[in-house]
Amino acid sequence: MDFNLSAIGAGLPVAERIGALPGLLEDANTLVVQAPPGTGKTTLVPPALANALGSGGKVIVTAPRRVAVRAAARRLAQLDGTRVGERVGYSIRGEHKPGQLVEFVTPGVLLRRLLSDPALDGVAAVAIDEVHERQLDSDLVLAMALEVAQLREDFALVAMSATLNAAAFAEHLGAQVLSTPAVTHPLDVRYSPHPERGTRGRAYYEHLAALAAAEVRAQGHSALVFVPGVREVEDTLAAVPADIPALPLHGRLDSEAQDAALNDDGTPRIVVATSIAESSLTVPDVRIVVDSGLSRVPRRDAARGMTGLVTITGAKSTMDQRAGRAGREGPGTVVRAFAAADYANAAPDITPDIATSDLTQACLQLACWGTPRGEGLPLVTPPPPPALADAQSTLRTLGAVAEDGTVTEMGRRLATLPADPRLGRALLECGPAAAEVVAVLADSPSGDIARAQAPKREVERLRSLVSGGTGCAEAGVVTGLAFPQRIARRQGDNDCLLVSGTRAYLPPDSALRGREWLAIAEVTRASAREGRAGATIRAAAAIDEAAALEIIGVTEELRAHLVDGAVRGKKVRRAGAIELSATPVAVPPEHAAQALAAGIREEGLGLFTWSDKATALRERLDFLHAQLGEPWPDVAAADPALWLGPELDAMAHGTPAKKVDLYPALQRLLPWPEASRLDELAPERLEVPSGSRPRISYGEGRPVVRVKLQECFGLEESPRCAGIAVQFHLLSPAGRPLAVTDDLRSFWSGPYAGVRAEMRGRYPKHPWPEDPWTAPATARTKNRM
Repeated sequence: MDFNLSAIGAGLPVAERIGALPGLLEDANTLVVQAPPGTGKTTLVPPALANALGSGGKVIVTAPRRVAVRAAARRLAQLDGTRVGERVGYSIRGEHKPGQLVEFVTPGVLLRRLLSDPALDGVAAVAIDEVHERQLDSDLVLAMALEVAQLREDFALVAMSATLNAAAFAEHLGAQVLSTPAVTHPLDVRYSPHPERGTRGRAYYEHLAALAAAEVRAQGHSALVFVPGVREVEDTLAAVPADIPALPLHGRLDSEAQDAALNDDGTPRIVVATSIAESSLTVPDVRIVVDSGLSRVPRRDAARGMTGLVTITGAKSTMDQRAGRAGREGPGTVVRAFAAADYANAAPDITPDIATSDLTQACLQLACWGTPRGEGLPLVTPPPPPALADAQSTLRTLGAVAEDGTVTEMGRRLATLPADPRLGRALLECGPAAAEVVAVLADSPSGDIARAQAPKREVERLRSLVSGGTGCAEAGVVTGLAFPQRIARRQGDNDCLLVSGTRAYLPPDSALRGREWLAIAEVTRASAREGRAGATIRAAAAIDEAAALEIIGVTEELRAHLVDGAVRGKKVRRAGAIELSATPVAVPPEHAAQALAAGIREEGLGLFTWSDKATALRERLDFLHAQLGEPWPDVAAADPALWLGPELDAMAHGTPAKKVDLYPALQRLLPWPEASRLDELAPERLEVPSGSRPRISYGEGRPVVRVKLQECFGLEESPRCAGIAVQFHLLSPAGRPLAVTDDLRSFWSGPYAGVRAEMRGRYPKHPWPEDPWTAPATARTKNRM
């Protein structure tokens, strides 16, 4: 039996347009639904799809968060007059109540279904709600479901959002657009900044609590307070006056606690929420929003190879979405606890997660879908190549993908586990005994992993997924197996060196202070407000040295360097970037060159004395590499054993480094046949109108010529080297700087007049014509011209 859309849509603005949905789906099997917050799209579009598509199969709807999935399913079932799990159901991690006609799920749940059943047999439509949030799983599901829609004429794909750029998404999907006008209630928007916004102190969150309490008392309605994370939720709740009911709402709460924030007993209250309440959810009786304007988002630190959550000023679209929560049920009040200038200067839209996140799990899912590295998949935003390369490297280390990026049997096994592949690897290797540690690691841990506890339901679920293994349950070993590149050795009271080469800071109040070896689960960039730079260890476990070295592996290498012109050697034993020991040893002549190459790789080229000729060639090569990339070489990164072979042999037999001429060695680095264009792309000299040929310097990262001003009369345009305009340092007759420009036309037309007025009296023997365009260029005085 069809859903009663009239009863379900009573009072919902989207009901006025829902009748157009069947006709739009006849024209194309993709659809974009744009409907402002509170208009009822999440409630009414799924049953309308089920009615329109008849007996073609179930309608699956994704919502970005578990609490939104449960709330949407319960709301639709209530309006349908049925129980959850009958006609309408939901599936989230740990809870599964499938419905016959409509099922709400998180994007992660649907992603795993797509990988196990790419054709989505028995599914007539997929509706992806809140696609504007650009969560990584949602982007992947959208692209994969679009491929299903291209292959199945009996399948419909619907993208829904309150704030998306409908035209851009419709063009990407080849979709029709169903748009519902906004039904807006007036909002009184005020700004109440606080000097400690963005700090780790509690004063700002006490300010938020005071703002919310004042409005609740004055208006008699409930308030929704937006903060960036769980700690800030707790700090704000702690500051709410005792006479006003206050509840948290965030993703770490269990279902019962989340549902409590969504139930309305008629008492005005304060709900303090993370981004979980920005969309898809309606918190009853809210007419007041207090917004911190802060968002916690994933950011990848490419230099250190780590990803963590950072707190930033949110996008305008996010602030507007939050404000809209106050106007869903009537006129509302929005108190922005920041300056109006912060809103004006905010980025207009959210940055997609795919552009800033760790992509290890996404890369495995893409490989399982048959599109390694996302090649050929219609993603809205392509993944950044550096993050993609790092993810591929990690997956190859796990044995999850082959060299060409295709998935292996191990990869397919890891993809079936509802966990990051690194955590899945630790769970498979250790077995059910590791389930509790893995559950902790999967839940954004902090502090000592060994002391943390995970929800029993999640631990039991993970235990049921695997069997066998080593039986190891030690927090340090399990963490180290999951993140071997994050195993670290203490270098001082508070400093640690990771296997990857990153240095990280252990807070002095950490329970792990004093432990020699750590397996790190969470390491993030320190924020400016913490008063220092670098990375900070947020969560880790102690690990025994022997266990750490077994996971990492130990290598020995002979290193050589020059001391007073003599080759000295040491045998270095290390685990990744961590040096375990260094023992002085004699260097046999037959090994000296190889050992010297290893030393240069570590210490650089500073041991050599560079001639002017060699320096100039290196600067030219560095410039071309920076501007054009390959095949022009990066001298600092080139393997010494390949381009310094004869020089290293000479040094191994006693030639002092200061007598080694690097110019012939640099010539070996020249790429052929491209090297034939070296003088064209980065010439050594530039001929100026006077006929002289001053040297071009590339040491500043761009071509620079220092030449007397009079030698450039008549030169209108700055020549270009590899596409970069030459910068002229124009000198006085005495060789002192007068002007710097890479736009000679503008210089002659403007600043030259001032230079002429000042210099003609100081250097009367030299020409300073009024018209520099037609004057003869010269390096001589007027009498000798």
